[in-house]
Amino acid sequence: MAQKNNTNKKLILGLKVKQHRVAKKMSFADLSEHSGLSVSYLNEIEKGKKYPKEDKLKVISNALNVSFEELSSFELKGGLAPVGELLKSNFLKELPLDLFGIELNKVVGIIANSPLKVGAFISTLVELSRTYEFKEESFYFRALRAYQEMHHNYFEDIEDEIEKFVVEFQLPIGSAVPPDVLQNILKSKFGYKIKFDTIEKREALKNVRAISDVKKRTLHLNGNLNNMQKAFQLGKELGFLYLNLSNRPHSSVFTKTHSFEEVLNNFKASYFAVGILINKNSIIKDLEEWFSQTRLNPQFLINLAQKYKASSSVLFQRFNVLPKYFGINNIFYLRTKHNLEQDSYLIDKELHLSKKHKPHANGLDESYCRRWLGMSALKVIKSNPGLDNLYLMQKSKYIGTDEEYLVVANGRKNYPLTNMNTSVSVGMLLDEKARKTIRFSQDPNIPSKDVNVTCERCPKSDCQERVAPPVVIENLNKHTLIEQQIGDLLNS
Repeated sequence: MAQKNNTNKKLILGLKVKQHRVAKKMSFADLSEHSGLSVSYLNEIEKGKKYPKEDKLKVISNALNVSFEELSSFELKGGLAPVGELLKSNFLKELPLDLFGIELNKVVGIIANSPLKVGAFISTLVELSRTYEFKEESFYFRALRAYQEMHHNYFEDIEDEIEKFVVEFQLPIGSAVPPDVLQNILKSKFGYKIKFDTIEKREALKNVRAISDVKKRTLHLNGNLNNMQKAFQLGKELGFLYLNLSNRPHSSVFTKTHSFEEVLNNFKASYFAVGILINKNSIIKDLEEWFSQTRLNPQFLINLAQKYKASSSVLFQRFNVLPKYFGINNIFYLRTKHNLEQDSYLIDKELHLSKKHKPHANGLDESYCRRWLGMSALKVIKSNPGLDNLYLMQKSKYIGTDEEYLVVANGRKNYPLTNMNTSVSVGMLLDEKARKTIRFSQDPNIPSKDVNVTCERCPKSDCQERVAPPVVIENLNKHTLIEQQIGDLLNS
C-alpha cells in the first residue's frame, strides 16, 4: 500500500505542476529559471517519475506562486477530480498495463497533456460503468480476454513447461491421460491428498467442482464429477503447482476476485491443464488429417473427443494451435449456458482472434439469434432428455455482410448442475486461407444458415426461430423515413 501511495503521490504532483505551469503560460525554461532546478529534473517531476524533497518542492511552489500545502496535498480539484479518484482507487492499481507494454507514467502523461478533457472522459466512463453495473472483477476478465486475443491465445512459455512436464512424468501423447495418473503425480510429487466426499455434502457447495487447501496440501473434488472433469481439475491443480502460481483462487468458482494476477494465474493453470490433456503435436496431426478430407465427416470430432477423453471445452480450447500452425487467424469461441428453469441464455465466455466477430455477448437485454449453431445444439439437448452430448456443424452467413463462418458446436448437459445445459462453439471465418486449408469446407452437404446477432436487429422476415420482433430495425427504418420526408419538404 505504501508503494502504491508513493506512486500516486508522484503522479498527482506531476499533474499539478504541469497544470499550474501551463495556466501561467510558463515553459520548462521559465520554471527552471524561477526555481533554479534543471529542465530535465522538472520534466521528470511532471512525468510522475520523481518526487522532490521538501526544500525543492517549496522552491517549485514559490516559482509557480502556489501554496506549498496545495501543491503537496493528495487532492486533485475541479476537472482533475475524476483523475484523482481513479489514481486513489484499486482499479488503477490493478491495471495490468505491463502485459500490454504500457507504462503508467505514459498514461498519466496523456492525462497531463489535456487534463480537463481526459478528466471529463474518465468521468464519463465511470458513469457508464455505474449505469451498466460494471464491476472490478468484470474488468479483470475483460483484460484477460484482451491479453489472450493479443497473443492469439497461444503462449510459448507455458507450452514449453507443458512439454517438460509431459516428458518428466511420461504422460501419454496420442491418447487420453487418465485422471488416476494425474492424481498419483499430485500425491507422489507434491504430497497432496485427494478427497472426493467433502464438497457435495454441503448444500451451498454442491455445484462447486474443486476446492484446494494449499496449506494442508489437500484437493477436494466433487464426487459427482465425471472422469473428464476430474482430469481437468487435477491438471489445473498441477498447473498451479508446476508453474509456481501462488496468487490463485482456491475454488473452481470465482466468488470474488482479489487481483488481476489471480485471474491471470487461473487462466495459466487452465491452459496448462488443457495442454497436458491434449498434446500439442498430437492435435496438430489430428487437425491436419481432418482438414485434408474433402467431405464432411460428422464422426470425426466425436472420435477426437473420445480419443483424448476430453470435454468439448478442453478440445476446442486446444484449437488454439490454428493461428500458429495452420494460418487460420479469424476465429471466435463462445460458451453459452441455457438455464432450463428460466429458459434464459447467457454467454459466459468468449474469445475473438484477429478482430471482433459478429456473434458476441451484449449487455442490451436483447435475444441472441436462435439460428446460431450453439443455440441449435442447446435446443436439441433440451428436447431429447436421453441425449447428454452432441456435435453439430454448419456454415453461418451473417445477414448484411459477406462474412461466412464454418462453425462447430457441442451441446451437453452440464453435470453436476441439473438445471443448466451448455454449448461451446468455435467459428472459423471462411476467408481464402481457411477455404484452402479446410478442404471439406466446400462440401455442399454441410448445412448452411443465414444468421444475425440478435432478433431485435435482424431484418429476416421469414425466420421461424425468431423470439422477439425486430424493434431496432423498425426504429431505424422509421428514422430513415422521417429523414427522407424532411429532405423532401426542404427541397420542395
